[in-house]
Amino acid sequence: MQASALDIRKGYLVDHQGRMCTVIDWSIMRNDRRQYVFVTLKDLLTGRVTELKEHGDTKFEVLEKDNIELSHSYQEGPEEVFYDGEGNEFRCSIEAAKDALLWGSDKYVGFLVNGRLVTVSPPSSVICKVAECAPPMKGANASWKDAMLENGIKVKVSNLVNVGEKVRIDPVTLEFRERITS
Repeated sequence: MQASALDIRKGYLVDHQGRMCTVIDWSIMRNDRRQYVFVTLKDLLTGRVTELKEHGDTKFEVLEKDNIELSHSYQEGPEEVFYDGEGNEFRCSIEAAKDALLWGSDKYVGFLVNGRLVTVSPPSSVICKVAECAPPMKGANASWKDAMLENGIKVKVSNLVNVGEKVRIDPVTLEFRERITS
């Protein structure tokens, strides 16, 4: 789908010079005769940020995007292989899935662009086991301490948490959500 520079907004996914980019900033500057649009694009594959000054009637190809729930199956050569609930296979580069796979979750969120898996992210919360932390302090439940999870990631947890206990973590912000008691 084609859209003019005046019609695109933040969050749109566009094709710019053959690269998949997301619009991270967008503003209009009016001149005496024409309208110019300042667009900041971020390349999804390389992470490179590009700033453009385009005429208002410049056309961009808007790409269709979709999020789906996936489960990791295996690694084959330079690719990770995922399956959706219906048994469809999706492949992406190891680099695109590396950060999400650190969490060892059962389910992941896949970002599809025109039917192709581009990136994989962990779910909104994951349950992890605490590998290292200071001993728990009774009565100090309003403060935090550093802890190392089994996957090697450092987070802040409640003072009541002990080594070997499971905790729910937000993988994006690394925030402690709750202690899991069985």
